[in-house]
Order: sequence, then C-alpha cells, then structure tokens
Amino acid sequence: MASRSFAGVLKSCRNPSRIINAFLVRPYSAYGRFVKKDLFSRISPIGDPKKSVVPVLDKWVEEGNEVKGLDLKRIIRDLRSRRRYTHALQVAEWMSSKTEGLLTPADHALKLDLIGKVQGLDVAENYFNNLRDQDKVEKTYGALLNCYVRECATDKSLSLLQKMKEMGYASSALTYNCEMCLYTNIGQLEKVPNVLSEMKEANISPDNFTYRICLNSYGARSDMDHMEDLLKEMERLQHVSVDWSTYSVVANHFIKAGIKEKALIYLRKCEENVQRDSPGYNHLISLYSALGNSKEVKRLWALRKAVRKRQSNKDYITMLGSLVKLGEIEEAEILLREWEASCEFYDFRVPNTLLIGYCRKGWPEKAEQMLLDIIKLGKTPIPNSWSIVAAGYIDKDKMEKAFECMKEALALQSQREAWRPKSLVVSIILNWVKVNRASEVESFLSSLNTVPSFDQKAIDLLETVSADGFNEDIMPEENL
Repeated sequence: MASRSFAGVLKSCRNPSRIINAFLVRPYSAYGRFVKKDLFSRISPIGDPKKSVVPVLDKWVEEGNEVKGLDLKRIIRDLRSRRRYTHALQVAEWMSSKTEGLLTPADHALKLDLIGKVQGLDVAENYFNNLRDQDKVEKTYGALLNCYVRECATDKSLSLLQKMKEMGYASSALTYNCEMCLYTNIGQLEKVPNVLSEMKEANISPDNFTYRICLNSYGARSDMDHMEDLLKEMERLQHVSVDWSTYSVVANHFIKAGIKEKALIYLRKCEENVQRDSPGYNHLISLYSALGNSKEVKRLWALRKAVRKRQSNKDYITMLGSLVKLGEIEEAEILLREWEASCEFYDFRVPNTLLIGYCRKGWPEKAEQMLLDIIKLGKTPIPNSWSIVAAGYIDKDKMEKAFECMKEALALQSQREAWRPKSLVVSIILNWVKVNRASEVESFLSSLNTVPSFDQKAIDLLETVSADGFNEDIMPEENL
C-alpha cells in the first residue's frame, strides 16, 4: 500500500454561525445561577443524542419548579453552542408546546435553524411556510436563508435573497454576509467582492465580518494586492474594528503564498492587538509554527504563561500541535508531562496531539505503547485515540494492527455523538477485513452501526465505494 500523507485538512467555512446568531437575538455570555445550578445541570449530562431531554423537563415541572421562557432560551443557546442540536431542538419544541402562540419571531428563527440542522431542509421549509404572516419577518427569513446557504442550495438561496431585497429585508450587512458565505461555500469566490460593491451602492455599511469574508476571498485567489488594499480601507474606517483576528487572516494567506516578509509584518500587527487572555495567542503560535519559526513559537508560549498563570487544554493542544509540526517531538513529550502534572481533567484531545505526531513520524508502535501506558494509569481513552493509531498502522501497511485498533475505538465509542470515524480509514480497513477476515465483516459493520454520527447510509456508501475512490487524508482532522 502506498504511503499516505498526514497533512492537516483545512476547515471550510460551511456553517456561517455568526450570521445566524445575529439574525436570531443577541448572544449571551453567562447564565443566572438558577438555570446553571439546577435545570441546566440536569440536562447537561445527557450526552447521548438518542436520549430525550423532555422527561427531564417534565419532571422538573412535576416537582413544582418554575420554568421561565428566558431560562429555556438560554439553555437552548448553550446546547446549540455545544453542537448538541438534537437536544436544543427538543427543548425548543417543549417550550413551543407550553407557550403556544407566545413565541416571538426570534424564537421561531432559532427553532427554524435547529430544525434545518437536525431534521433537514424540507422540514425547515415546511416550518417556515406554516408560520403566521406576522412571524415572517427579517429574522425568520434570515434563518431560512442560512439553512439554504449551509446546504449550498444555490438556486433557493439566490431566489430568497432577491425576495428579501424586494421586501426590504436586506437593510443591514447580515443578508449580504450570508450571500458572501454562499459564494464562498460553492467556490465562486470571485463574486464575493461584487457583493461588497453592491452594499456600498445601496448605502449599507459593511461590518467586520463582511470585510473578513472579502479579505479571505482575495487571499484564497492569491490576489494579495486587492487583499492589502481592502485591509487599508478597513484601517481608515472608524466604525470597523481591525482586530487581531483580521490581521491573522491576512498573515495566514501570505504564509500560504510563501511570502514570508509580508506574513511577518501582519503577524506583528496581530500581536499588537492581542489582549491579555485572548485566543489570539493560540492563533499566533499556530501561524508561526506554519512558518517554521520555532523561536517565535516558544517566545509566545512563554509570554502566554507569563500573562496567565493557568493554561487551558486548548492552549496545550495548540502548543503541542505546533511542536509536532516543527518536528520537536522530545519537547512535545516534555510539555505533555507538564500538562499531565497539572490537569484537573484528563482530556484525551491533548495526548492525541502527540499520538498524531508519532504517527506522522511513522511510529505507530510508539503511539500505541503511549496509549497503553496511559490506560495503565486508569485513564479511559476516547475512540479517536485508537482511530489515530489505526491510521498510523495503515500508513505502515500493518493492516491487522489497524483493524485491532479500530475495534478498540468502536468498543469505546459509547454513543459519542461527536466522534465520526474517518471514512477513508474505515473503508480501507473494511476492504481488508472482507479479504482477510471474512467471518468478521458482519460484526465489524454492526459495530459501525452503533456510532451515532455514522449512520446506515454512510455504511452503505462504504460498501459500494472502494478505498481508492476517496480523496482525503486518513489522519483525523480534530482531536475529538
């Protein structure tokens, strides 16, 4: 078997959640103690999406507790922010059943967005069509538009956009931002700047997100001159905040283009705008590691530790990933031991970063031994830990070991909604099992069927498409 690359796969901007958040209602940053301590604390532990949260809500009421609409809305938003869309929709539907006729357009917009995510576009369209005329306002139209854009339904998106403009529901940047996301999602990046021009002609003020989408469209097409011109325009505008995130977008495109000098200029500007506890440090560390600049990576890590005594798991994941990318495995091992000595909760996404590093080096045996050593300490890995090692063994053409590791992953998955095995990894193993372990094919497919995010449709696809038909990296994209 030919060796396969472990290069990271960049995320697309398929889900413009910032836009839909703005269409719905203002985001919130904290709960009242009442919700977080009691009702939410009962709902939160239910991680299995197949288990309904409705009995918890009913029991809460039966016990004589009060349920306020505002509290329910906050719970919905928290679940949604954690990508627990099924449970968020259940709470929204329970709230609807108790407050018939009292839902605001913003409530309908939020519910519509969740329906689109959980039940699909057809059900979302039907929900919108059945709304009362007074509830069909900019927020609900915007939520439906976001559903179309998320699914790349181009004709429906453009048709609804035109209707919204004719109805006067395109009076702010939100609708146009959604249109830009559509063109980004379908690969028509050259149309994004035209939307910005249309906004200016209509005297609609672009916001930060508008400019960032447009900056990205130029960068993705290697049009660096127009990208820099647009950035300078942003810097001249008083109502637009050019923050660290904006400069990081520009720096990233210069890094990809191999223009190191320009990248360094904008990385310095990015650092100048990073606040004390900002996630900007993680972005900077990642970008400098992409440049191969170990010195700056370590300087920023030291600076981060100086301004904040305790680092989060995300911080360690970023730094470990950067050291792995730089090939500094021994330093990554030291850092992992530092994290293990201080962590309050053993988050396997942290050691998974080093597992990936070992596999990229062609050391799946070392990765497996590290995992076994952690298990001896009484820790239970997440499925992706074993999946990473399986991918490493595939790369070394040690298919029996890859099969055993994937079986370990499937045995551990325990209804984890977030874990989705890499299609190519599973397909390669499945094809090997069919030839070399024919008696185990049925049990292997049955195990796959227990993974909530890997439904029967996906399994059927694996059985009809050969491994060579996939064009993807076998290494997991995220440490889930």
